[in-house]
Amino acid sequence: MRSGPVSGWSCPGEGAPLAPRTGLTQIRRMFIGHFAAALAAKRATPRTSLGWLFAACQLSDLIWPLLLLAGVERAHIAPGDTAATPLAFDHYPWSHSLLMTVVWGIVLGGIYLAWRGDRRAAVVLAAVVASHWVLDWITHRPDLPITPWSDTRVGLGLWHSVIATVVVEGVLFALGIWLYSTVTRPRDRTGRVAWVSLVVFLVLIYVANIFGPPPTNMTAVAVSALAIWLLVWWAAWADGHREVRARADRIVG
Repeated sequence: MRSGPVSGWSCPGEGAPLAPRTGLTQIRRMFIGHFAAALAAKRATPRTSLGWLFAACQLSDLIWPLLLLAGVERAHIAPGDTAATPLAFDHYPWSHSLLMTVVWGIVLGGIYLAWRGDRRAAVVLAAVVASHWVLDWITHRPDLPITPWSDTRVGLGLWHSVIATVVVEGVLFALGIWLYSTVTRPRDRTGRVAWVSLVVFLVLIYVANIFGPPPTNMTAVAVSALAIWLLVWWAAWADGHREVRARADRIVG
């Protein structure tokens, strides 16, 4: 594990946390490759709300800020640690290890199965949760644990290249948009406006993540990461004003 500051609360070299900035640049765990997995999964389970799929693809990152604020997991701001993000992840075995990602997927799938009785959708949701670790393995430097108790850290390091990161995630996101659009169509004006505005907003946040200034402190990062729940609600709202195309139902059936 890399040396250096491990506090979850301040920037390297600073004795106390700074007042948090507001704005898009604080949401530093939001990468659109994860949302691509949720959008594509709509084709496998058309009747499942996009809100559930968004929650699945970001579940690790929804758990992470809570553990960060509690002091259970640690990260710090280190511009240059990788080219694509100024964050260095020191210790996050409970939210981002391979084993726990699978466990969180089983938990979410089990909740959905108990609530809706849809086994297919439950399996898809569990798979989408697990996809988060796979995509992180591709992008992160070797900092992802296999289990909470293992010293092994893995990661292919796509984030070391901004161009490669943007190209790969951009292609995945575009594919996800296309797949979602082949499965659903707007029922009303809200279904069109809410969907388009969601896509635009995700792209704007992504650009701010990649090209914006580093955040001021990890407290601000953790608090702003909780705003991902608003994206879950937004996705559910937009999807609720769209209907499944008959062709998509036939494909799944």
